[in-house]
Amino acid sequence: MIICGVELTASDAVLCLLKLDRGLISLPECKVRKLSLVKNHTREDLKQFQAAFAELMAEHEVTRVAIKERMPKGKFAGGAISFKLEATIQLIADPDLDVRLLPPALIKSTLAANPLPIHFDATGLKAFQETAFTAAYVGLMAK
Repeated sequence: MIICGVELTASDAVLCLLKLDRGLISLPECKVRKLSLVKNHTREDLKQFQAAFAELMAEHEVTRVAIKERMPKGKFAGGAISFKLEATIQLIADPDLDVRLLPPALIKSTLAANPLPIHFDATGLKAFQETAFTAAYVGLMAK
């Protein structure tokens, strides 16, 4: 199984792929670290973002997407554009792609029960991908 962890920030979807094969977790090679939506974000721009995301998932044979949930209000509230990005990802018309939102409580409890097997610094990923990496790991481990 290959999973894509996603952190939505402003108009970007930060990505990290993880592969689970016979109980071993690995990082598949992926040159795309984030997909961005242009500032105008017209209907056509959203469709292009959705198509690019779907194409990337198909290219890497991703079967599950785990998105770190953002709060709708309060100090850590997500922006309106990030919710549009979330909706475009959720509405990808691929029956083989399972898209899940990961609430903060689920992330915390899953990491408590299944600590990360490797320190993030040892992964070779970029620092801005850490939350996406954690989302992918929790997406693999959460029931």
